[in-house]
Amino acid sequence: MKIVVLVKEVPDTYGERTLSLETGLADRGASEAVIDEIGERALEVALAHADAVDGVEVSILTVGPDSATTSIRKGLAMGAGTATHVADPALVGADLGLTAEVIAAALRADGWDLVIAGNQSTDGTAGMLPAMVAELLAVPVLTDLGTVAIETGAVSGTRAGDEAVMQVRAELPAVISITEQLPDARFANFKGIMAAKKKPIAVKTLGDLGIDAEDMTASRAIMIGISARPPRQAGVKVVDDGSAVAQLTSFLIENRLV
Repeated sequence: MKIVVLVKEVPDTYGERTLSLETGLADRGASEAVIDEIGERALEVALAHADAVDGVEVSILTVGPDSATTSIRKGLAMGAGTATHVADPALVGADLGLTAEVIAAALRADGWDLVIAGNQSTDGTAGMLPAMVAELLAVPVLTDLGTVAIETGAVSGTRAGDEAVMQVRAELPAVISITEQLPDARFANFKGIMAAKKKPIAVKTLGDLGIDAEDMTASRAIMIGISARPPRQAGVKVVDDGSAVAQLTSFLIENRLV
């Protein structure tokens, strides 16, 4: 079985995040770049299964700039065997449609049985990519799993809903996304760090995958304007001078909140 884990390099969750008003993109130089934590948890799911079952290959797939190699090496040090890195200048600012198309093409080229991803990245937080990739690959998708069980030829898990916890299952090949209910990722030890230096990373471009980023017949988003977020304005302060209830009632009615 080959498990491919989607890993993304993102600005440090606890660092400063700014938006460039020239490009409309996040300024990724404003803070340290790290592997998205939810991607590390997805990798842990794959590695834990590989530890328990013989014959399981774990590979990393990343779409990102050349600098993402450092994050890829960290994933290899944790225990992944191989990695594919899609890097191309035309991918700067890529939307979900192009990103999903690239990931699907890379998966078709390398082969896979199960794709594991985080439910949403901490920078874009769109939460749609796993489903979009599954749609392009025409395979089942199980999203937002809080538990995962990988079997021979199938994958199952639980998803928490508003009213109940659902038990879901799909035949392989399939795509799944996991939530932060899954365990934290393991730390890379010294042996893993040294071994990662020799593990293969296949670097591919859009040309290698046969994708044209400027093809507007496909799903593409176009930026039409950029503006800074307006400063927050002070809210309405209700002072309890005996008329607080009336003031609050008026405020709720004026703002159509009741």
